[in-house]
Amino acid sequence: MAYNFLRNKISRHFSGQKEIAFDNNIPSPDSLTEKFEDIQELGIYLHIPFCTQICPYCPYNKEIFTPEACLNYKQAVLKEIDSYVPVLSGKPVTSFYIGGGTPTTMLGKGLEEIINHIYKHFNMKCYVHMESHPNHLTPENLDAIEAMGVKYLSMGVEALQDNHLRSIERPYTVAEVMKSVERAVRKGFECVNIDYMFDLPGQTAVEVEQAAHDMVKLGVHQVATYPLFRFPYTRWGKNNHHHGNAIATLFRRRKLLKILEDVFYDSGYERSSVWAFTKKGIDKYCSVTVPLYVGLGTSGSSYLRNIFYVNTFRVKEYVNATDSGRSPIALSIDLSEEMQMSGWLYWRIYETLFRKSDFEKRFNTSFDQKFGKFINLLSGMGYLSNGSDHIRLTDKGTYWIHAFEDFFSIDYINKLWGTAKFNSWPQKVIF
Repeated sequence: MAYNFLRNKISRHFSGQKEIAFDNNIPSPDSLTEKFEDIQELGIYLHIPFCTQICPYCPYNKEIFTPEACLNYKQAVLKEIDSYVPVLSGKPVTSFYIGGGTPTTMLGKGLEEIINHIYKHFNMKCYVHMESHPNHLTPENLDAIEAMGVKYLSMGVEALQDNHLRSIERPYTVAEVMKSVERAVRKGFECVNIDYMFDLPGQTAVEVEQAAHDMVKLGVHQVATYPLFRFPYTRWGKNNHHHGNAIATLFRRRKLLKILEDVFYDSGYERSSVWAFTKKGIDKYCSVTVPLYVGLGTSGSSYLRNIFYVNTFRVKEYVNATDSGRSPIALSIDLSEEMQMSGWLYWRIYETLFRKSDFEKRFNTSFDQKFGKFINLLSGMGYLSNGSDHIRLTDKGTYWIHAFEDFFSIDYINKLWGTAKFNSWPQKVIF
């Protein structure tokens, strides 16, 4: 009770809202056209919801791959793309990210057509950032991925000890996954990223350090490291496989992340987000890199200044909606300026380095007047350096400020995704 009360109190302070509610309120085409009018550039997120297996810890929207579902999904996404052509009206798209699920399940099964359709109909000013599965990265598939315009490739390695790979049910050995990584690195992508999870059950500090050194030896350009989160609607979340209390978990994760920081910094990497480390001089792999974006496909979310909306999560319902000419949008929320400002700050903190002038350009308001007291407090605690324009988080601040943000964001994900996963068209989700 006290936990929820504190979270709601802080949320109200930053958002200016007594409650945050998503409704089954679908914006009309005319309304969307109006909302796009003052957007100068945007990003695109494409969700591919198919996986060949369901990992026990994964919170993302996914379904088991079938060829028939894949074909229907491709056609539905093409129709959704067409629906956005009039409203985007040639605006530059400066970020394109394909996530999942497992996007490489659709190699040769419609993914190429979707990407080509996007580049044909939108004003694309960027290359593709795409997630992949290590088992899919054969020489032939890597050729196909490169031919699609993918310059930034990520793969979900997750662990580099066989006992942990078995624990989290990844379908390969360390020897096998290393060969996949090596092939991708040799291929010549602008950036090859691997995802790595720490704080796995029974994982030791020595194992984390060894994995970090192994990743450096593999020559990857970037490593995205994540602690294991247990979302209630996942298999591991339902089984409640907790180890240790919340405070002990926070300090244990900080210790393990410090090990990763030390190895990567000593090896010529620099922090490029809360969890990611990128080789100096390399353009980083990342998800949507601009503050405003459109989401395509099931569970695709879109943020257009004063509105945030989310597509239905289920493939069948998404396909039925687009086939019948209906919008696949399931939930939306109108964003007050206060909410927009707080959201902007949340994601810039995630990037660990940002400029006050970007905030002032977006909102025509002094950053220092709006957030100065908060930033000065964090600066005094040694969590960030507060320059005349640039703000950079320290390693200590990066971890603890984001841990504070997770106090809200994990609850948000649990409620929104957890509801949408089991109800295709929910009427309301309240935070």
